[in-house]
Amino acid sequence: MIDRRGLLAGGGAALLAGAAVPAGSRPARAAEAERHGLSSFGDLKYPAGFPRFDYVEPLAPRGGTFSTQITSTAGNQAFETFNTLNIYVLRGDGAAGMDLTFDSLMVRALDEPDSLYGLVARSVAASEDGLTYRFALRPQARFHDGARLTARDVAFSIETLKHKGHPRIAQVLRDVAGARADGEGTVVVTFAPGRSRDLPLIVAELPIFSAAYYAGRDFEASTLEAPLGSGPYQVARFEVGRFIAFERVRDYWGAELPVNVGQNNFDEIRYEYFRDRDVAFEAFKAGTFTWREEFTARVWATGYDFPAAQEGRVKRETVPDATPSGTQGWWFNTRRPVFRDPRIREAIGLAFDFEWSNQNLMYGAYARTASFFENSDLKAQGLPSPEEAALLEPWRGRVPDEVFGEPWAPPRSDGSGQDRALLRRADTLLRQAGCTREGGQMKLPDGQPLAFEFLDSSPVFQPLVQPFIKNLGLLGIRASSRLVDAAQYQSRLKDFDFDVVSSRFGGSVTPGASLREVYGGRSAGTPGSQNLAGIGDPAADAMLDRIADAGTRAELTTACRALDRVLRAGRYWVPMWYGASHRLAVWDVYGRPPALPRYGLGAPAIWWHDAGKARRIGRS
Repeated sequence: MIDRRGLLAGGGAALLAGAAVPAGSRPARAAEAERHGLSSFGDLKYPAGFPRFDYVEPLAPRGGTFSTQITSTAGNQAFETFNTLNIYVLRGDGAAGMDLTFDSLMVRALDEPDSLYGLVARSVAASEDGLTYRFALRPQARFHDGARLTARDVAFSIETLKHKGHPRIAQVLRDVAGARADGEGTVVVTFAPGRSRDLPLIVAELPIFSAAYYAGRDFEASTLEAPLGSGPYQVARFEVGRFIAFERVRDYWGAELPVNVGQNNFDEIRYEYFRDRDVAFEAFKAGTFTWREEFTARVWATGYDFPAAQEGRVKRETVPDATPSGTQGWWFNTRRPVFRDPRIREAIGLAFDFEWSNQNLMYGAYARTASFFENSDLKAQGLPSPEEAALLEPWRGRVPDEVFGEPWAPPRSDGSGQDRALLRRADTLLRQAGCTREGGQMKLPDGQPLAFEFLDSSPVFQPLVQPFIKNLGLLGIRASSRLVDAAQYQSRLKDFDFDVVSSRFGGSVTPGASLREVYGGRSAGTPGSQNLAGIGDPAADAMLDRIADAGTRAELTTACRALDRVLRAGRYWVPMWYGASHRLAVWDVYGRPPALPRYGLGAPAIWWHDAGKARRIGRS
């Protein structure tokens, strides 16, 4: 998902004030008064003229280096390598951190669910029908070459991303009717009737490119030429597939704006790449990079006994995570005939013994994921509320009956590693689906062997996959695991050339139209989309429309819970696990505000280099 301030992370905004009005529901009239911010339902914490965000340290020192690995991907990025500096198109594997080089019209406040405040745009006004937005630009906005950033550049960026951007971006922007410059200082964005609630916010967060720079260049090309940007950082140096470093722009035009006070404090931000997680951890222990979020429970429990950690030069802490946990699991490619029957998909999932895996391989660190909105109020629980039932009732008879009852959740095993009761249930489901067993081999109704492959680019899940495969073998299912290099893996994902893959999609407090990219039928056939499972359920599409058009947070919550019930009934994945916290390990060279914002770690933006700490541990 586009991690650049939440583009495709399910975040969204729409109307400027009061309860949101469905697009096209009232006739247009003169534009509303200019406002300094946007939010999904009109609520803004910070008033016009606010001096800074509450969660920053306005006097944070500047200097030093922030060094880490990429922990979330956007556009065409991969975790293991990169070969292009263009992350906004389908071609290539994009480098980490390129979003740092671009500004956007507005930026997100991390202590609010979805509010945006002006960066390049000093204000915004919307027509009454919500189909026309006018962004007034700051005249001081500049690209790194000193050229003024104008409305023409903004309009060019929106149109280019809609027509030439990565499919994940283009899909979300399809209801942008147009963008045009009204002089140098105002960009006018129009939307199609029926556009989603959050589309204006998504547009406000898009990166802004230089129209002059791309006049003689192919925007869709994979390239190692650093594009011209206007953001707080610019590319300093890199080695393909090994590292990329960004240097702070010393004369950055927006440094003193309220949305930037106390931020962008490091002279250098550097991302290191490793193809193997164990090698990466050894590099962290040696100080090759100094900020790490730990995602492996085994390493967190047993790996931090090296000298730097024992001596206090490396500090560890657990930070609560108030955002939805996202959806991590093994995803079935339902485009493949072997996975078309949900009973077969459910039977396969029953062979994964989470309780045994959690206790024996992950030190009991996790809880089992059941919902597509885990760790949030958006999760469906119990029987449908009257409001949920009203959304679901038109689909009775076209969705499983369980949608109208308790939402499906993976059953608890006995923790033995081979729960015979669950395996018997799986066998029953397979036979109900028309499968037969011949000579110890389970066969599909057409007589073909029930066989499939787990595809991955990292061995990190192999300790969990192998017991899973063993249990599948007890059912007569012939499963295997294949590891491929990062480039091949990304290529196969883009083309949906896989049986089962593991993936995690991040969650949002205010999900919107971008959920269609992950669960919507239209994206199922779009190469490069995030609909890995190939979900094409009309009922799910209807709930996605309700989410995109929700006029109040209560309506949004109801629609998300209804979607959760429909998706859980589809058995599109084998859900893995979640933990409602961030596990951080950092070399003790950093400072940060005493209280991190509710909806993010703020790293590296609001952290800083602490020279005194660095001297004390010999890393000055």
